[in-house]
Amino acid sequence: MHEIEPFEKWKGKYLPERDKKSPFYGKQYNEFECTHTIYNYLIHPQWDFFGANTLYLKVLFVDYLKQFAIIEFIGEWNDCIDNDIMFLKRDVIDGMIKEGINKFVLIGENILNFHASDNSYYEEWHEDIVGEGGWIVALGFRQHIIEEMMQADLNYYIFIHERFSNVPWRKYKPAQLIQALDDLMMKKLT
Repeated sequence: MHEIEPFEKWKGKYLPERDKKSPFYGKQYNEFECTHTIYNYLIHPQWDFFGANTLYLKVLFVDYLKQFAIIEFIGEWNDCIDNDIMFLKRDVIDGMIKEGINKFVLIGENILNFHASDNSYYEEWHEDIVGEGGWIVALGFRQHIIEEMMQADLNYYIFIHERFSNVPWRKYKPAQLIQALDDLMMKKLT
């Protein structure tokens, strides 16, 4: 797992450790020493800890003017035991919302498992942004995780669908990705 790095193509355009509005502002990265683990497996040092024991993230891009954030995840998303959504919402998302972010892309290609619990934090997140024209999209999640999220009724708060799993997001620039997702959602609504 230590060889799985967060997506780097946009790294020259946005660095959360240099963004004064980011919860990871000022963080120092050691490119050669892996210190974080998921179930005793070392992970690449570019992934950021945000309070969850088995889930790490990387804020790939934020545009405050266009009001969107793109976040990539690795590990096990476990709301049942560790309440990962609480840590994500309180320690990362709430600060972004205060800065005007209302569109969130959650990239889950490296999510291995999902364990649902209460959906109140998802509901709160949705309510915080929907009135502002915002949305949350689960992009690139594996089929079994999509099914688990749907069974937990998270599709009421997050756009979860197979069509989002197949979006070739790496070929886009960040603003183009947001536009492509907006277009997909409009097709879903019509």
